[in-house]
Amino acid sequence: MKKYISIIIAGGMLALHGCSVLNPNVTEPVYLDNPNPAKSWVTGMRRQLALTMNQVVVSTELVSDNYFNNRTLSSKVFDIPQIDYFDLDVNNLQVQVQRLREMSEYGLTKVLPADASSTASDSAEVYFSGAFAHLLSGELFVGLPGAAKGAVLTPAQHYNIALDQLNKAIGLSKDAAEIAAYTLLKARVYYALGDAANAALYAKTALNNTALLRQVKYDGVNNVPNDMQTYLYSSTNNEFAPLPRLDFLDPKYYHTGLPATDQKPVTIVKAEEGFLILAETQISAGNLDDGRNTLLQLLSVVNGRPVVLIDDKKETRNGGNRTDYPLTAVKVKFDAADSLRSNYVLNRQAGNIKAYTVSGTMVTVNDLQTATTQDRLLYVLYRMRQEIFIAEGRRMTDLGIKFPVSQTEQLNNPNVKDTDIKAQIPAFIPLNRGMDDFTYDKANGVVTMKYDMNAVLVNNKHAKEIFPFIN
Repeated sequence: MKKYISIIIAGGMLALHGCSVLNPNVTEPVYLDNPNPAKSWVTGMRRQLALTMNQVVVSTELVSDNYFNNRTLSSKVFDIPQIDYFDLDVNNLQVQVQRLREMSEYGLTKVLPADASSTASDSAEVYFSGAFAHLLSGELFVGLPGAAKGAVLTPAQHYNIALDQLNKAIGLSKDAAEIAAYTLLKARVYYALGDAANAALYAKTALNNTALLRQVKYDGVNNVPNDMQTYLYSSTNNEFAPLPRLDFLDPKYYHTGLPATDQKPVTIVKAEEGFLILAETQISAGNLDDGRNTLLQLLSVVNGRPVVLIDDKKETRNGGNRTDYPLTAVKVKFDAADSLRSNYVLNRQAGNIKAYTVSGTMVTVNDLQTATTQDRLLYVLYRMRQEIFIAEGRRMTDLGIKFPVSQTEQLNNPNVKDTDIKAQIPAFIPLNRGMDDFTYDKANGVVTMKYDMNAVLVNNKHAKEIFPFIN
């Protein structure tokens, strides 16, 4: 029986698409005998990484308190949050993550060995892609198979595979920036494993490059647009609405000119995470002064990231599912007990606004200097994590929420157990769309969040799903 490779060629990009046959003339031997198959495979993996991150960012940002689905055809229940194993969006996310893993495995076992011209750099990128797929599997799911119809691996098992593949990528790479990125990803994996010593070690090592930045690129001309950019800015309607206290950070992605030719990248590795990981190990261990100093250094890095002025006058939060979003520069309260805060909600009709293309935060030096207890420093740290990582698909994991294995997998894989198809939603997570809820006192110009989720996290810091270094 012939084995076919299903491919799409678009602007030089090639991607594997499961078992479907889009080109019956391309069998595996034909493809592998073509000149330089490794190069085209690596290019295809970059495309798949972009598609994977589209699904990751859109789905997880909706589940979190960062964004509310104010119009789109994306999940209408993730905002609750309600995460059912039979939900099509759950399956779509699993498919994209597993496709990235399978492409890496095929590259390692078939493409690279068949191509004498393949380089160590090619191998390093294929290992990285596999490691990243396993990292996402562990962060986002209660468990996922590690092979087609294979056993469902725990997050810890996925993390350990990711570490092995990152080590191989580091050993093969000659590029200092790539090595720093892979090293910081190792710190992220050890963070997820709750290994404070190794998380701090690799975070420090990566921070030799305080400008570290690795991003996933998009190509609207060849039908690989940044979906989050579409929902935040490019769409005629305003699809996703940020929680009002995060309004000042929206949009992270935007276009000037034609949307198709100006698709902004999504960050997957940046130096800021090294500081955040290191600070959390220090604060969790009771080394409050060290943790505060690390966050002060982080603040300098964030303040040095690019900020651009953009015209966002068309933004009217007009999606329609909720019509009471403030559109002028009102005061904000993080919850009912909070004091009034300014500059969180912008008046976009008053002129160009700032867009924080890599990282932004409203946390100040004074906020850090006046945080004198462990709980207060943890609160500021997690607020910084939320603001720095907004629209990058990271907040859901900080909330301790994980997706289940999908129904499609369950129906085709006898290894899937009943416990695998139940989402992880910690008991402290407000339901009924509470995380996205607020009240708007229009007469007095005050918006009050129903919950300050960073305070909720700190109040539940001993919950097993969150704060990896707190016992």
